[in-house]
Amino acid sequence: MTSNSSTTFSGKNTFHNSGIPAEKITKEQIHQLASEAIAARDAIMKFWLDRCEDKQYGGFLTNFDASGNNTGTSEKYLNTQCRFVWTFSSLLRRGGDKEYERLARLGIDFIIGNFWDEHYGGFYWKSLRSGSELDKGKIVYGESFAIYALSEYYLATRDPRGLEYAAKTFDALQKYCADTRYGGYREYFNQDWSPETPGFGGGDRKTLDSHMHLMESFTVLYEASQQEIHRRKLKEIIDLIIDRMIDHTRGSGLNQFNLAWESVPALSLKRTWNAERFGEQPAEPTQTTSYGHNTELVWLLSRALEIGGFEKEPYKDIMKQLMDHAIQNGIDWQYGGVYRDGLRETGKPIVFEKEFWQNAEILVGMLDAYKTFGNEEYLQAFVNVWKFCQKYMVVENLGEWRTLCDRKGNILDGNIGNPWKVSYHTGRSAMEVADRLHEIEGLHTK
Repeated sequence: MTSNSSTTFSGKNTFHNSGIPAEKITKEQIHQLASEAIAARDAIMKFWLDRCEDKQYGGFLTNFDASGNNTGTSEKYLNTQCRFVWTFSSLLRRGGDKEYERLARLGIDFIIGNFWDEHYGGFYWKSLRSGSELDKGKIVYGESFAIYALSEYYLATRDPRGLEYAAKTFDALQKYCADTRYGGYREYFNQDWSPETPGFGGGDRKTLDSHMHLMESFTVLYEASQQEIHRRKLKEIIDLIIDRMIDHTRGSGLNQFNLAWESVPALSLKRTWNAERFGEQPAEPTQTTSYGHNTELVWLLSRALEIGGFEKEPYKDIMKQLMDHAIQNGIDWQYGGVYRDGLRETGKPIVFEKEFWQNAEILVGMLDAYKTFGNEEYLQAFVNVWKFCQKYMVVENLGEWRTLCDRKGNILDGNIGNPWKVSYHTGRSAMEVADRLHEIEGLHTK
């Protein structure tokens, strides 16, 4: 992906009342977009291959400025170390070379050697760069990424450690985190699996975010293990998300809940990107929805149903509701891209910034919805966001994306890597987009 798109579209000023361009996208344009996606994937991977290996302590470096310079990784978070392992393992499964395998093993060695709790089980939340202890909390969000990475790593390499530790982490979640009274999983714990404090500590909260990533991780765990217990728990969490965590009237995902699954205004919780992102200020708790999460949920749900061997038809209506909600409320048809957050009640945006991960995920979601439903609006929404990202999010000559822009694309946070942002959202998006565009190219006609 380059900073200036070579893709051109005629009739770009012709819009329906909704703001969606009226003219259909041709097969030739799909072909061009697919070529751009492959170039995007390769550029993102080159950025990290050139920089991420920590040759002193093992594991991966995460912090890079707007010019791609290392700014010093003082801490290593479980989720981002795992995201590197997942990325390299997924590329290896796609036919990548042995360098990806070497880096994936490097990451596994660091994660198991420094984050695994031999006494209580599960993985610590973060360490110093050297791997020495720093934060021994157990966060279901982080545990989910450990399962995700370890399972993908096993599928790519058949190293038995991958499946062994993925299964042990899954078992710890069932033992310590499963809520046998209300269903789902409690999410925030101390080292010994005692619940964290309520409020900012998260001990009295459940989130769509963590449960969606559990669905994502259980999908790959079942793919790796083929154990019925993993398939059953995958189906359980799919139905929990649909039944408890979606507003079926408005067609949007909810955000946070109390333990009894009552939707509550969202707080910035400790050990979350919302609490640590650049420039974030404390705000009044608000009933919000995330267009990025809603569309990510749709394509991850589609993958989960496929891997689990479950019927897709019963879920299509809510999948379409979620995508249409994003089309109508989240896509910026004037300037391009997707807004950061919206109000639950109205669906309308309240944070107009354009952040890396929502834009990366909505690209995959819109193509997935186009494949499923065939509506041209999803393809138009993809092109809208793709063009915005190429022009404003991608750092010229480096390939990777900056973190945050304002609505018009002006840079708010130009850093390329941080303890939360590495290769996962952007790299995975490029991989998935390239795969889907090649499939669509074979079906699309003028």
